[in-house]
Amino acid sequence: MSTSDLWDALGSLPEEEMHHVVTRLFALYEARLQQNPDDPEALLFFSNLNLAITQTCQCNSNRR
Repeated sequence: MSTSDLWDALGSLPEEEMHHVVTRLFALYEARLQQNPDDPEALLFFSNLNLAITQTCQCNSNRR
């Protein structure tokens, strides 16, 4: 599946399903870290997730 297809799939999801997607990704990478605390892919995922949350919160607070 291409990134374009994934963007389309994400855009087609109802808003309440986005929560499930994020939760599933979190659980998958959390399990990887439990198996290997030094897993570079899982560490990168959580680093990128933290960055996305931080940027989103900053952006939202700037709008207020």
